[in-house]
Amino acid sequence: MRDILSDLDLGDAKPSDPVREIQAGLKKVLPKRFYKQVAVIPGTESGFVVALDGKPVRTPSRQELGVPNADLAAALAAEWEAQTDTIDPATMPLTRMINTAIDAVATAQEEVFEEILRFAGSDLLCYRAEAPDALVAREAELWDPHLDWAANMGARLVLSQGIVHVEQPAEAIRAVAVLLRRYATPLQLTALHTMTTLTGSLILALALAEGRAEPSEIWDAAHVDEDFNIAQWGEDHEAAARRAKRLIDFEAANLILSAHRS
Repeated sequence: MRDILSDLDLGDAKPSDPVREIQAGLKKVLPKRFYKQVAVIPGTESGFVVALDGKPVRTPSRQELGVPNADLAAALAAEWEAQTDTIDPATMPLTRMINTAIDAVATAQEEVFEEILRFAGSDLLCYRAEAPDALVAREAELWDPHLDWAANMGARLVLSQGIVHVEQPAEAIRAVAVLLRRYATPLQLTALHTMTTLTGSLILALALAEGRAEPSEIWDAAHVDEDFNIAQWGEDHEAAARRAKRLIDFEAANLILSAHRS
């Protein structure tokens, strides 16, 4: 259900997604590892940057690959240190997200904000299974606390059964927008975009950003249907591999969001 809802078109034309566009542009032939030492150094203007053999890493647009938080910079440097013979962006989610934030989101923040907010109109938590009873109960157990929190913040969303689209109240969308406005930096928006896309739920992404739940609880809530089917029918190895890759990006996005809370 999550995949269906994440692709739901809420308008006459599907809007462009600047985050996905820049990330697609980062897919290139893997370069060889050319450096010996990785370090974190002060940025030219502020924050911290990763340096390879003493030289700052730069984004595709030649800006310093920097972050405002020392712990986040250390995690970013660890990605570069972990590279072996080649540099594989697929194994470097923090690098990819920070590149995206600096090169794309910084100049398209309102567009990215609107792209994220669209998820509130088709949030996973609003679309409930009709049966079996065990799945219905499990969805309510893991989803209702987050919807109750959102409602207490003024975002009372309407529930539906199945995948038939339900129009959300304008006041609820405005309340979600107020919550989302708390995350105003390009890096925060990039992390929230990733989190929302991976979970299919802006409510879950915001709950995690606000520290309302542990990452494992949010991950489980995003995969209720999938986990129920696995329990019934067993796990598909290819699907498990895709889920493992998504979890890597999820954890990186959470690291960015938690760094901004500290």
